[in-house]
Formats: sequence, C-alpha cells, structure tokens
Amino acid sequence: QVHLVASGGGLVQAGGSLRLSCAASGSILGINSMGWSRQAPGKQRELVARITAGGGTYYADSVKGRFTISRDNAKNTVYLQMNNLKPEDTAVYYCNAGIRTLGGPQTSWDQGTQVTVSS
Repeated sequence: QVHLVASGGGLVQAGGSLRLSCAASGSILGINSMGWSRQAPGKQRELVARITAGGGTYYADSVKGRFTISRDNAKNTVYLQMNNLKPEDTAVYYCNAGIRTLGGPQTSWDQGTQVTVSS
C-alpha cells in the first residue's frame, strides 16, 4: 500500500508565495514521474507541473516563471514552490506519483490541499 500526503496549502494574498510538499510512503521500490495538478470550482482538473525521475520538468503555460517543481528522491517527496500567486491560482492542488511497488506500477494521488489567493 502506498500513500501520498500533501501539506503547505492555505490562504495568501495576491503576490505572495506558498510551498507545497507531498511525501510518498509505503511499499515503494521506486518513483518515476511526480507532479501537481489543480482543480478550481466548476473547472476540470489541469496538470500544473511534472518532474521526471531524472529531473526533467514540465510546466503549464499559466504558471511558467512563477512555479518551480522539485523533488527529493531520498525522501520520496515532491515540492511545488509557488511565487507571485494570483487569484486565478485558487484551487485544490493534488500531487500524484508513478510508483513502482512489489505488486506492480501504480499511480497514486493524495487527498488534495486547498490553495486560496485573495485579491
């Protein structure tokens, strides 16, 4: 069994910063890509950023230059540094990871963490 637990969300004013963390635990043999998605009220979930095991990154156009994804492989943890936050960044943020387990590969998601940016 694998679990992802995220933390770091909250309320911040526009222009402020937040750092999200997401740690994986359980019967983990290795982790491939890790990423963050978000879902705003009334909208579809969208991919925000992703990082491969080798450190390659992808960012949605809407967050390029403001968000930075990173990972600590020793801690099975992925981070999302969010700077210059805008009200349109308000959403529930979900982390996910492609994890190799004894039972085979699986994609795991956390329960979501709320980020609210006030204008």
